[in-house]
Amino acid sequence: MIQKDLVIVGGGPIGIACGLEAKKKGLDYLIIEKGTIVNSLFNYPSNMQFFSSSEKLEIDNIPFISKEAKPKRNEALEYYRRIVTSNELNIQLFEGVQHIEKNKEQQFVIQTNKETYCASFVIIATGFYDIANTIDVKGEDLPKVSHYYKDPHFYAMQKVAVVGASNSAVDAALECYRKGADVTMIVRGPEIGPRVKYWVKPDIENRINEGSIKAFFNSTIEEVKKEELILNTPEGETRIDNDFVLALTGYKPNFSFLEKIGIQLSEDGKFYPQYDEKTMETNIENLFLAGVICGGMDTHLWFIENSRIHAHMIMDSITGKLGV
Repeated sequence: MIQKDLVIVGGGPIGIACGLEAKKKGLDYLIIEKGTIVNSLFNYPSNMQFFSSSEKLEIDNIPFISKEAKPKRNEALEYYRRIVTSNELNIQLFEGVQHIEKNKEQQFVIQTNKETYCASFVIIATGFYDIANTIDVKGEDLPKVSHYYKDPHFYAMQKVAVVGASNSAVDAALECYRKGADVTMIVRGPEIGPRVKYWVKPDIENRINEGSIKAFFNSTIEEVKKEELILNTPEGETRIDNDFVLALTGYKPNFSFLEKIGIQLSEDGKFYPQYDEKTMETNIENLFLAGVICGGMDTHLWFIENSRIHAHMIMDSITGKLGV
């Protein structure tokens, strides 16, 4: 068993920020990431542009220089990778945490798919991008349905249905349309989402208004079939020809993992985890949360620019407990 002062679960931007602070404080720490560095960002669409400007994505006051005011995915990957490598952060990649529990000495035992660690403190900074919100309809398991979108070239000359009206759905619809796909949006509500990037929202609304992209509002999918979709619309049941479905209806944290290790969640359907807002410590002593996972199902509450501070808050709490 490998002994550490602190284990940080998750190697995204906030996990990296926690690692930087732990290194400054002289702690014997380890970041464990089940994928690559900033794995969620790596799995974002290839051409994605952030809503935030580059300075709001910075961690530890390390400048983030981008070609445009709002950086793109590849620039963010370069930025965070350079931070990890140039600061020689102690990080284990492609290693998944399976379970965390306290032993009789009140130390945390962290079991991964490769190793067992023991630590006095644990930070959970695992984000939310790994589990998709399903649409729960017949045919959702067909190969033509995907909850993740990467590159529009794949959908050229195909009939593509995009489910959702958030940033990810709008970006996919516009990109696929501009690469020659026949795009139809299926939106549960009456309009495009209000949080869509302000410079993109007029674009998608204009494409819908001119008929370049078809849209069914106040509508849902009833069934996915091999060559068509059956929709519930205000005009009744509607069938449309279809080759691929991009069900971009959002993602959620791994609540079962949090519950398994003993973190209390609210019972209101939002699954807010219990933590001290001043220290980020959960109901489990010496176990902390950082980043978007703090918002439960409301994954829009926390993001890089407003949760960077969690690293400082947690490290102040840990060093206070240690008396250093």
